[in-house]
Amino acid sequence: MRLDHVSYACEPDGLAATADRISAKLGMDPVKGGVHPRFGTRNMIFPLTNDQYLEVVEALNHPASDKAPFGQAVRARSEAGGGWMGWCVAVEDLGPFEERLGRSAVPGNRKFPDGQELTWRQIGIKGLIADPQVPYLLRWDEGTESLHPSKARPASVKLDCLTIAGSSERVTEWLGTDVEETLDGVEVQWIAPNGTPGIMSVTFETDEGRIEI
Repeated sequence: MRLDHVSYACEPDGLAATADRISAKLGMDPVKGGVHPRFGTRNMIFPLTNDQYLEVVEALNHPASDKAPFGQAVRARSEAGGGWMGWCVAVEDLGPFEERLGRSAVPGNRKFPDGQELTWRQIGIKGLIADPQVPYLLRWDEGTESLHPSKARPASVKLDCLTIAGSSERVTEWLGTDVEETLDGVEVQWIAPNGTPGIMSVTFETDEGRIEI
């Protein structure tokens, strides 16, 4: 179990403009991700060190984004002005979470221009919608290691710190294990929620120093 990526819902002027602003802050260019057909979304990727990445994601004008919880979450956050939507933990076995949540993980996929396909299963988006401080969970399918978004381009920017309005006790309860064990050196600053809980900011180590978004 480890922190895999952080998700940023695009702002009102769209995916490209939002990614451009983040690009200027981090001093790195994004990589075009592609469409998630099952969720009605598309993304752009900022590969980070430590096998992690930042995705900027946009809901498409497509029925899937109205039906799939992930598409619903992205659309709702974008309609609220955009910003940090959530964080994701990769696990080896989704079974315990499926049993605890009483539902099955759903498949996800994204095709590359050369025909290769990145596939995974994920669960917990409904939990994130209800309580945005908690992460959602995924398991990358076997044989997709070389396609992990963090490997899209050599990376020098590091995910350094999350500031989350919420409590470590609540997230530990959700994960079923100490939240600190999932972070692999990424610091979390917990602050009391003033309204909706969730990610308030993310700090990165860049070539120009620490940058908070």
